Amino acid sequence: MWHSLMASNDLKESLISQSFHGKESKNAVKRRRFRRVKSAPLNELTLGEIDGSIASTRRCESQFESLHPSLTGVAIYLFIYLVIGGICFYLVRHQINGLKTNGIVDALYLCIVTMTTVGYGDLVPQSVLGKLFACAFVFIGMALVGLVLSKGADYLVEKQEALLVRALHMRQKLSPGDIMKEIETNKSRYKFILALVFLLILVMTGTIFLTCVEKLDIIDAFYCVCCTITTLGYGDRSFSTEGGRLFAVVWILMSTICLAQFFLYLTEINTEKRQKHLVHCVLTRHMTNVDLEAADIDEDGVVGAAEFVLYKLKELGKITQDDISLMMEEFEELDVDQSGTLSVSDLALAQSSPQAKDLTSDQGRPC
Repeated sequence: MWHSLMASNDLKESLISQSFHGKESKNAVKRRRFRRVKSAPLNELTLGEIDGSIASTRRCESQFESLHPSLTGVAIYLFIYLVIGGICFYLVRHQINGLKTNGIVDALYLCIVTMTTVGYGDLVPQSVLGKLFACAFVFIGMALVGLVLSKGADYLVEKQEALLVRALHMRQKLSPGDIMKEIETNKSRYKFILALVFLLILVMTGTIFLTCVEKLDIIDAFYCVCCTITTLGYGDRSFSTEGGRLFAVVWILMSTICLAQFFLYLTEINTEKRQKHLVHCVLTRHMTNVDLEAADIDEDGVVGAAEFVLYKLKELGKITQDDISLMMEEFEELDVDQSGTLSVSDLALAQSSPQAKDLTSDQGRPC
């Protein structure tokens, strides 16, 4: 037993000495103290462990490449939905009542109207099979619209964020890093502006198209556009021509999703304002003796920087006492020698066999 204890002590001392000499050599080169959280993930470097030594490797992908989500999956799901829905409604086209133009166009048009829950009522299934198709495709379509909202529509907006930042700062030369920083700082505001611009363009496009192609007057055209993008769908005004329904297949999907994104970004802006107000109130509020006692986690009568930061994070709602308790449990498991601090030797012993942990924990006990 004593030989095992001596071996573990030698292992611990050698690891400590290696760590100490390593720190000494680093401090000899540069002794400046950086006041930042060193454990935070770096933007440009990632750590990779090669043969026991830690090597820094620069990320290959750029920040702009990771900014945009992939549209491949959304496009595939939407294509499959339109193909299957178009085929199903085309097969029961003779069992659908209403103003008809072309069988394929009407099937795709009815599929989009069902998917976006617009429901004009200009085409209505009458048979049992047609009604079952409508029931199935309306639920599948609503789920697909949610998927498009979460991925596809964000891509269309975020793709233009860099262009919007450049347009707002035309006289300033901004690097890609500055653009990314500006986008992250005012992300919700830029998304809201872009969604509003796209929505206005779609409203104007739909109104002009209904006026020129469907031969509606300007008020009825605008009325039909508003009923469509809000999925109100009274049905007294709708797309009745073949060309109009081809246009509606694309326009209805884009306009309804754009309006939903507009209100989503408006909610995000209001939420961010409330959060910033909360942060301002917490950071500007004067500390009291009660706050000092609450922040003193180890109850030693002194509040350190880490304790102060944790207390402020708890006030902001960023972290809870349960989160802190879980972290402390992990810390105690890694602190093998129960010194209250973590070192390279603690990590080595914690990752070693359970026998080594038991021997280390028995060091303070009498034999």
